[in-house]
Amino acid sequence: MDFKYIVPGCCRMNKTGCSKKQDSKLNTYDWLCDLPDAQQATKFVEVQFKNTRKGYFLNSNDLSLEKGDIVAVESSPGHDIGTVTLMGKLVLLQMKKNRVRPDAEVKRVYRKAKPNDLEKYEESKAKEHNTMIRSRQIAKDLGLQMKIGDVEYQGDGNKAIFYYIADDRVDFRQLIKVLAETFKVRIEMKQIGARQEAGRIGGIGPCGRELCCSGWMTNFVSVSTGAARFQDISLNPQKLAGQCAKLKCCLNYEVDAYVEAQKKFPSREIPLETKDATFYHFKTDVFKNQMSYSTDKNFVANLTTISSERAFEVINMNKRGEKPRFLNPEENEKKSAPKEYQDILGESVTRFDNLKKKKKHNRPNNNNNHHRNGEHRPNLRFDANNRQRNNNHDNNNA
Repeated sequence: MDFKYIVPGCCRMNKTGCSKKQDSKLNTYDWLCDLPDAQQATKFVEVQFKNTRKGYFLNSNDLSLEKGDIVAVESSPGHDIGTVTLMGKLVLLQMKKNRVRPDAEVKRVYRKAKPNDLEKYEESKAKEHNTMIRSRQIAKDLGLQMKIGDVEYQGDGNKAIFYYIADDRVDFRQLIKVLAETFKVRIEMKQIGARQEAGRIGGIGPCGRELCCSGWMTNFVSVSTGAARFQDISLNPQKLAGQCAKLKCCLNYEVDAYVEAQKKFPSREIPLETKDATFYHFKTDVFKNQMSYSTDKNFVANLTTISSERAFEVINMNKRGEKPRFLNPEENEKKSAPKEYQDILGESVTRFDNLKKKKKHNRPNNNNNHHRNGEHRPNLRFDANNRQRNNNHDNNNA
């Protein structure tokens, strides 16, 4: 057994499908899969179709299903093909979250998909892209202010769902007639928002990860620019907008933590007064618990950074009519302390002067021996050696 792919506590029950790696979108982690009674808690199963569409169906035939099984489920008309993504007790919690009532009329799971079902399903999926391109042209010819973002064929090929985006209400009755005559299928129109369209198409965000709307998000909460202001993020539309041209959903992830942290800081509208100047708020560093103040409202001047505790202290002093001499107490200590000049080198700059003088006295001055008052002085030692060499040569010749 290869232990590299084992997930602790979630791979001991093959009959429940815990051992199968599930890489589909909007996956729900089944943390109850290793409990013996959790899988038999309900007959409802969660089935996922193309992209983000999911449905809940009743396993009335008591089929032996596992996560990842491809099944044929009831639809109107005909049947649809999907993948089982969740079983057991967590299905009831997901149904409650998505406001699906168990006592309402629910559809059933027919069977596990047969080869004929899968073949027809693949044929239907192969026509989706061409159908979307052609339907866009038809809507444009009819003069409709709408954009068809995606097309999904039913598993048996008898129905097609057209997902569209529109700012205003659109009368697409004529469009439905033209599409039905063109594609010979039953037409269903569904209006979605820009965020839902991005989730269906998918993509990679600026963080390098898969888009949250296509990976795990199911409920979309409105995002305002106030979330960026609380986090001191630059209000640049190009950086704040996602691929859907709306504000990024991730702006709401940490805004509650920032709002809670802002309660530990004084109001940014209160200026701090000292004996020399008045300081206005410039920026706040929540992580370092520091606030920066400037003496001018419009640009940075005499920027001073203090802690939030010091800011509260100065505000209380101003309320009592007192003004500190310095905004930052550390500046008071630096200016009051006497300046001590130190040699940054740590050694004397003239430490090599004595050595140069000694070397100058010890070095023989050959120039005095050779040249004195412009006269040439021969080297006596060299001449004596030459005379001795010449005498020896003469004696040998004799």
